[in-house]
Amino acid sequence: MAKQPKWLSEPEEKDYAAADSYLSLLLAPDRLHEAVALLRKAPESAWRAKDILRAASLPLLKRKQSSEVAEKLEHIAKGVPISPILLIHDGRGRLVIADGYHRACAAYLVDEDTQVPGRLALFSELTLS
Repeated sequence: MAKQPKWLSEPEEKDYAAADSYLSLLLAPDRLHEAVALLRKAPESAWRAKDILRAASLPLLKRKQSSEVAEKLEHIAKGVPISPILLIHDGRGRLVIADGYHRACAAYLVDEDTQVPGRLALFSELTLS
């Protein structure tokens, strides 16, 4: 059986910066700051890796498809803790992985039922087509 991921207790500052960068493609500048602030104070929880990818309607990236997934799998194999993920829900059935897609994929590849910790913010101003 593959080694289970170890997780940091809190997202790192770079994770919020990455979320800011990604969300800047989805949100107007005046809403972006509010969304990232909501992520910072969102409650912590954990979800199965397969459920995260399904809810976000994202494909599973494999080691050969993504150098970031390969890197996270190496961290997991070596017992190096990885950051929790950052999620935003729009309140209308859409989930966005603001940061941590590659970590969720790596966790899934270890075991699709791996519990992935993270923060989930409800931000109804997030509109995706």
